[in-house]
Amino acid sequence: MTTSQEFDDWASSYDEDVQDESGFPFMGYGNALNQVVQHSSAQPSMSVLDLGVGSGNLAARFVMQGCNVFGADFSREMIAQAEAKFPFLEIVQADVTQPLPAPLNRYFDRIVSGYMFHEFPLETKVEIFKRLADDHLAPDGHMIIADIAFETQADMDAARIRWADTWDEEDFWVIERDLPALSKVGLETSWYKISDCAAVFVITPLIRRDGTIPLMG
Repeated sequence: MTTSQEFDDWASSYDEDVQDESGFPFMGYGNALNQVVQHSSAQPSMSVLDLGVGSGNLAARFVMQGCNVFGADFSREMIAQAEAKFPFLEIVQADVTQPLPAPLNRYFDRIVSGYMFHEFPLETKVEIFKRLADDHLAPDGHMIIADIAFETQADMDAARIRWADTWDEEDFWVIERDLPALSKVGLETSWYKISDCAAVFVITPLIRRDGTIPLMG
């Protein structure tokens, strides 16, 4: 798992780095963020929590849709980058592996994230999503996540060889493994391929907080 200091050091060049979509790991980055907004069915006044807000690239897209956007990140320097670009964002420094701090202790219509959850092993991912669904997702809410992902272990092994020069071993999504793990804790997940190394996930509780069962598309 990457440390907050590593992200602090990366903050000043992050936006430049993600603009290089020619290969791993940011192939399809811009489209992935756009697809998060699309699959969120964002509406004016909708409350949105962006986890791992980074330099604010995803959060800004929701602001443009008229949403009430809150952000969380564990890197102070990343937050500074986002605040400099988008001073209207409400951002809290937080470790998402722990209960969210008081300013975020509420329910959100949508919880979103871009390129953060590959920092956590599968067990931690599942724990975070389950806690968010139970404690912070509105009754009709969804979680929409863009991240580095591969459909199968074989696909990831091939990518490791293909992009050996830029490969950084982390806990990337392996869809054939990770989605069943989410299902076991009551989280139904749809996924949409963005590129050879990216996907968007729509995560919905099988039983919502108000006890109702959602209609799945």
